[in-house]
Amino acid sequence: MSESFQLPVYETIQVEQRGEHALIATMNRPQALNAINTQMGHDWLDLWTRLSVAPANIRCVILTGAGDRAFCAGGDLKERHGMTNQQWQRQHELMERAFMTLLDCTVPVIAAVNGHAYGGGCETALACDFIYASRNARFALSEVTLGIMPGGGGTQTLARAVGERRAKELVMSARPFTSDQACEWGMVNRVFDTHAELLEAAVATANEIAGNAPLSIRQVKKSIHFGLQADLMTGYRFELEAYNRLVPTEDRLEGVRAFNEKRKPVFRAC
Repeated sequence: MSESFQLPVYETIQVEQRGEHALIATMNRPQALNAINTQMGHDWLDLWTRLSVAPANIRCVILTGAGDRAFCAGGDLKERHGMTNQQWQRQHELMERAFMTLLDCTVPVIAAVNGHAYGGGCETALACDFIYASRNARFALSEVTLGIMPGGGGTQTLARAVGERRAKELVMSARPFTSDQACEWGMVNRVFDTHAELLEAAVATANEIAGNAPLSIRQVKKSIHFGLQADLMTGYRFELEAYNRLVPTEDRLEGVRAFNEKRKPVFRAC
């Protein structure tokens, strides 16, 4: 029996295990359109760190927002109103660490965008491994309308998803765009008519991922993510290093055994 994943009760994130290996994490501030406040920064940092350090039986995470209006409206400007420069920068340092920990999380994270994803909310979705969205979802990196700019990785993750020129247009204009446009441009993988269909599809994909060898999934995630930051041959060498780490694992032996015995493999992340 796999070790159960143990979590504290978070103030701003509701967590629910779905099946043996999938976890749904819901940003839970619907009264504020799930805007990111300081407490959510602390909760995020703890959650993504725990999943990387000791994921136990969790093999895939779905990140979504509470309610049917917003995935995440971005930074909580009511909380930020009146902050000193030092207070703002101190808070942003926390947010930076939370975003970096999400980007580096060893467990795959699927964004299920159920409504508006503006500013830091859009960056949160982009920091996940891939995005499913409902048809009513809207995206925008709107920070330049506030005298700031994206600070949650948005200038990097958006450009990698949609290309340099389109990213410049979207960030500089702060223009909102639809989930269908995001899908056409390669930022969103799939679009669904309802929130229920969105979550059902995200859970189904999470379970497909969780059914595969978890060590292989982690190495694939690292290889694609870091390989894209290098030239082709350097990326390929990174892939080979990741591949060779899987050869001596019990999961590799189990996968080959199960194939020859014509049965479903039982992977144990070892």
